Amino acid sequence: MAKASAAGRTKTRLVPPLNYEEAASLNTAFLKDIAQNMRAAARETSIAGYLAFGPPGSTAFFQDCIDPDIALFEAWLPNFGDCLQLALRELLNRQHRGAIVLNSDSPTLPTALLVEAAEALAQPGDHAVLGPAIDGGYYLLGVKQAHPRLFEDIAWSTSRVAAQTIDRAREISLHLHVLAPWYDVDDADTLSMLHGELAGARACNPALEPYRAAYTAELMNSLVRRPGLADWLGTPALAGAAI
Repeated sequence: MAKASAAGRTKTRLVPPLNYEEAASLNTAFLKDIAQNMRAAARETSIAGYLAFGPPGSTAFFQDCIDPDIALFEAWLPNFGDCLQLALRELLNRQHRGAIVLNSDSPTLPTALLVEAAEALAQPGDHAVLGPAIDGGYYLLGVKQAHPRLFEDIAWSTSRVAAQTIDRAREISLHLHVLAPWYDVDDADTLSMLHGELAGARACNPALEPYRAAYTAELMNSLVRRPGLADWLGTPALAGAAI
């Protein structure tokens, strides 16, 4: 699930400490790393990569920055839950065994979690997979068939999203495979967390290996050279960050 990068319209909660142009550039780096992470997972299990995007008219942006083996389709509706359902229906209509929606805010999400999600969906029977985020939302949701109830009466963009989704699954007796928590980079605190993880200073979950996120690491290494930002983040420049 992706939004085209545009200064002043993308990742605005990261301003400050970033400016609008830097925040938009970070969004682009995230998208590139997430696409590469999907490709890495596809080398370990049966996964087809797609990018569901918006706003309308931004196809050229994604064609320019995403590898052509990641297929594109538009998914842009006023309600976020409707966007998720639209994307899942589009994937299921393409006759895949299951469909997963993945956020574009977690560039270091361990590849192992993507593989686990795909392999859990591949098991017999109807069930779902949820990847809870540490802020109370979720970074991933996978299903084998449409379940509209999973998206009803959800307080989107709040700390209750994952818990409410678990409640909806329980209501319809849908077994839910829950992955290890991870984090979204959507504010100043999680930007600092990201930089610390890329610098090797601290990890979201020491039991999991973060994805390398080379594009994000290279950009962060450039950004922290700006006066004041490295001090604000409280961590040093990244060592050896290169594509």
